[in-house]
Amino acid sequence: MRILIHDYSGHPFQVQLSRHLAERGHVVRHAYSAAVETPRGPLAPQPGDPDGFEPVPLAQGRALAKYRIARRFGQELAYARELAGQIRDFRPGVVLSGNCNPVVQRIAAATAHRAGAGFVYWLQDRYAPALRDALARRRPAAAALAHPLARRVEAGALRASDKVVAISHAFADAAAASGVPPAHVHTIPNWAPPLDLPHDDGAAWRGKHGLGGRFVALYAGTLGQKHDPEALAALARHWRGDPGAAVVVASQGPGRAYLERVRQQEALVNLYLMDFRPYAELPAALRAADVLLALLSPTGGGYAVPSKVLMALRSGRPLLAAMPADNPASRTIAEADAGLVVAPADHAAWCGAADRLRGDPGLRARLGANGATWAARAFAIERIASQFLDVLKNTSAGSATPEPPRNGRGPA
Repeated sequence: MRILIHDYSGHPFQVQLSRHLAERGHVVRHAYSAAVETPRGPLAPQPGDPDGFEPVPLAQGRALAKYRIARRFGQELAYARELAGQIRDFRPGVVLSGNCNPVVQRIAAATAHRAGAGFVYWLQDRYAPALRDALARRRPAAAALAHPLARRVEAGALRASDKVVAISHAFADAAAASGVPPAHVHTIPNWAPPLDLPHDDGAAWRGKHGLGGRFVALYAGTLGQKHDPEALAALARHWRGDPGAAVVVASQGPGRAYLERVRQQEALVNLYLMDFRPYAELPAALRAADVLLALLSPTGGGYAVPSKVLMALRSGRPLLAAMPADNPASRTIAEADAGLVVAPADHAAWCGAADRLRGDPGLRARLGANGATWAARAFAIERIASQFLDVLKNTSAGSATPEPPRNGRGPA
């Protein structure tokens, strides 16, 4: 089978799926955006890659204006045309696409159908509520106008797809509420690939960054509008003047810039800031931490599931998370018994939980080991790939739900 997998962000687990499907004998083109500022997986060709695997970067030489909505939309329209060209060139039997604007998804689905291919919408994030929250911070009136339109656009893109793979049951319910027949919606949770953990337990990485002998709480990943960078500043303040503790943040973008200002203004010398780490360095960075941090705002919990939690489980280090209790990532941490979760924006509880983990090495060791054991069992790529193949093999062009008449009342 010829499969085009498109992951806008270029994350690690999606490209693991592409390589594994190629190992099973399928011909897989893996397309992603080179313009997105985000942690990436091993996207470049690797020694030993299967013959059927082809990674293709799109939007090369361009930087995405992630937080300038009008300019970003224009860039994403250009990106959609480039992705459509890949579909026409590759002529896949099926396209699996996610992590991007639903307008891009709609154009990709139409292109796939014209090429005789099926289209599967990989529902990783819910776009409409994310856009609403992004606008509400700066332009509440614009948010009130834009949200209904964004909901209709997202619902239309979902209905234009032949199948939907949702990463949680809540996202599956949202797809069904948008008018996608329930039989066309499949739930496959995200996962994390195995990590090549260092033999020195991260000691060399600590030494390289001047962290030797310190208790390290590490946040690694995107730090955007659905997160709470102030929680990281609050923890650094809580440990202010303590030479034995460090809050380390590996990120870029507005959240990182905010922390840069706070660090300088408040002289938080225990707040260490660095750029995204290359994927090859990530296992050493995660293993060097005593505690791994995860954040999600109260509103962000309704439309995002942080995949950094899954990578943290693979590392064997305990998690400290501030996020809504009903978010799938929170439930995963609880099911695996792999960390402590507090309510978002409760900085007192957050700092108290950090102190608890710092003061109890036995607890940290138990939670970290629990997470690694749970991940090894739950993230078996053979089983996960078989689930995707069941969806992809049974997807054909033309099974999408027709749009309602223009004078009718369709899902919104």
